[in-house]
Amino acid sequence: MTICAVPLCKDADMRPASPGRPSADDLLVLLAVGRSGRFVTAAEELGINHTTISRRIAALEQTLGGRVLTRVTGGWELTDLGRAALAAAEAVESAVKSLAADAGGNLEGVVRVSATDGFSAYIAAPAAAEVQRRHPKISVEIVATTRRASQQRSGLDLEIVVGEPQVHRATATHLADYCLGLYGSREYLREHGAPATIDDLARYPLVYFIDSMLQVDDLDLASSFVPAMRESVTSTNVFVHVEATRAAAGLGLLPCFMADRHADLVRVLADSVTVTLGYWLVARTETLRRPEVAAVVTAIRAMVADRRDTLLGRPR
Repeated sequence: MTICAVPLCKDADMRPASPGRPSADDLLVLLAVGRSGRFVTAAEELGINHTTISRRIAALEQTLGGRVLTRVTGGWELTDLGRAALAAAEAVESAVKSLAADAGGNLEGVVRVSATDGFSAYIAAPAAAEVQRRHPKISVEIVATTRRASQQRSGLDLEIVVGEPQVHRATATHLADYCLGLYGSREYLREHGAPATIDDLARYPLVYFIDSMLQVDDLDLASSFVPAMRESVTSTNVFVHVEATRAAAGLGLLPCFMADRHADLVRVLADSVTVTLGYWLVARTETLRRPEVAAVVTAIRAMVADRRDTLLGRPR
């Protein structure tokens, strides 16, 4: 993750800041740690070693007269004093970037996004491509995973999760709703027939998530209307659900925006089986203020708006 265009001094015994006046370099170190939540990650980003990170944070705390970071599981979180110092650090970074910017004012940096498999492929990826076209110096890393929102968010700038999350020291905003429906392959339905009522579903196997490994409550509840259906092929990956359904493994409970792409899949019981879930974006408030992150969020929101009907399983 690119933090600043100005290199930091790598000398551990650099001249100390004036009493009560923090060093700009120390503030930029705090900025890196505050965004990543880890000393090691911040050290890699800034090109200095872990020991120097610790020393600069200690020097900043001595100058400010209090703790700027507190230890949490898996990393570090900003204290109230740390968040106040971070605002100053962001001002330093903004000033440096404005001096270093080229004539076109291009943004630069690395933005790491975590999202579910389907969202990663069909929303985040094209949004990232649009960001790249507009700002070639921004690199977007997409981590595809289906899980609850992290409480530490170490190493992540943005998380897109299913269902409204309960998060600590972060902002959660609703992005969009999407629908799940029951689908069968044309081959499967020719052989077994299509269900006419929900009661008929007891005769069909279900393709869905592995129940014991599912971490998202809303996805778990989504299949509660079909308790009588036995499990067929199950997986932690929704693309496996789609392909298993296409291969006639049973009826798949699939995101409509993924299943409707395939002409060999037919939606069944569309009037009675429609599960609406929500995508939520989670990020630290200070992370959202970074121009390169804001550019990615803007692109994701635009992509979601453009594909709203598709997400909801409505023909366009």
